[in-house]
Amino acid sequence: MSQSTPATYADAGVSIEAGEQAVEQLKPWAEKATRPEVIAGIGGFAGLFKLRLDRWKEPIIASSTDGVGTKIAVAQALDIHDTVGIDLVAMVVDDLVVCGAEPLFLQDYIAAGKVLPDRIAAVVKGISIGCVQAGCALLGGETAEHPGLMADGAYDLSATGIGVVEADKVLGPERVRPGDVVIGMGSSGLHSNGYSLARHVLLEIGRMPLSGHVEEFGRTLGEELLEPTRIYAKDCLALIAETEVRAFAHVTGGGLVANLARVVPPGVRAVLDRGTWTPAPVFSMIAQRGRVERAEMERTFNMGVGMVAVVAPEDVDRALAVLTARHVPAWVLGEVARLGDDPDAPGVELRGNHPRF
Repeated sequence: MSQSTPATYADAGVSIEAGEQAVEQLKPWAEKATRPEVIAGIGGFAGLFKLRLDRWKEPIIASSTDGVGTKIAVAQALDIHDTVGIDLVAMVVDDLVVCGAEPLFLQDYIAAGKVLPDRIAAVVKGISIGCVQAGCALLGGETAEHPGLMADGAYDLSATGIGVVEADKVLGPERVRPGDVVIGMGSSGLHSNGYSLARHVLLEIGRMPLSGHVEEFGRTLGEELLEPTRIYAKDCLALIAETEVRAFAHVTGGGLVANLARVVPPGVRAVLDRGTWTPAPVFSMIAQRGRVERAEMERTFNMGVGMVAVVAPEDVDRALAVLTARHVPAWVLGEVARLGDDPDAPGVELRGNHPRF
C-alpha cells in the first residue's frame, strides 16, 4: 500500500542535517590533532598523509584496531562523553608502540542510534586530546546513524591507527634473553578492560550509585570508572631512544600474565613479584564486593600495571629515571630467567602477594 506523502530518509530515522552539524562541531577538535605530514584530513573522502622517507631507511608500517568496550555504558549513564575518546586512542596507539612503532595517525568510527551533534563533538574532543597526548594525527573517520539497530542514545566507538618503525628496530620476543629486567608502569585505574565484570559487581551486586562519593577513591564512583586510560606511547618511545628496550607488553584483556607471555620467547620465563606494587582501591573493592577470586581478577583486569617494558639489565636505572621524569609510576616488576628443566613451566609466573590488598 502506498502513502500519500513521499517517504524521506528522516522518516526512516536518519538525519543528514544532524550529521552535517556534528561534522561542523567536531572539526575544531579534529584540527587540533595533526602533524606536519598531514596533507588532507577531516572533510575529504580519504585522509592524506605524506610519509617522510628521508626519516626512514627501511620503514615497516604497523597497524592496530580496537574499541572501548562497555566502559561506554558508564559514559552514557552519566551523560559524560569527552573522556571515552581518550580511551579509544590509548587502546590503539599503545598496541602500536609495543612493536616499537611511532603512531602516525588514527581514523575513528562512531556508530550511533541517533546522531546528537553535541555528543558526537564531545566524543571527538576526547579523541583529539588522546591523539595530542600520543603525538599522532586524527586523519579522519566516519559517523554513522543506525536507527532501528541501536537505541537513540546509544553509540559505539572503534578506531584504526597506523604507525611506522625501522625494520631493524622492531621489538618483540626474539630480543628477550635471560637476565633482562621487567619494569612495570602504573595504570590510571581500570583503563578500558573488565567493565562488564566491574559494572556487574559494583552497580548490580553492590548497588552502588555512580553519583555516590566513595571514600576509598576520594571521588564519586562514576569519576573513578570514567578515569581515562593512560597513554604510554610517547613514554615508550622515549625509553626506546634512551635505553636498550627488548620488548613491551600492553596490559589489556587477559591481564598481565597473558599479555606479557606474548613477548616471552621459548626457553625463558618472566618471574614477577606481586609484592612490588599495590593495586588501586578500585581493584580490591571489586574483588571484595564480588568475592572475585584472585585468578579471575588477574585475567580480567590490569591490576595496576598498564604497560610493561623488558629492558637490558644495565639500563634499568636509566629506564626508571626516564619514566620518573615523565611522571609515569614505574618500578622493577621482575626478571627474565632461563626456563630450566621443566618444559611445561609457564612463560610468565606471578609470585607472592600484594601488600594491603
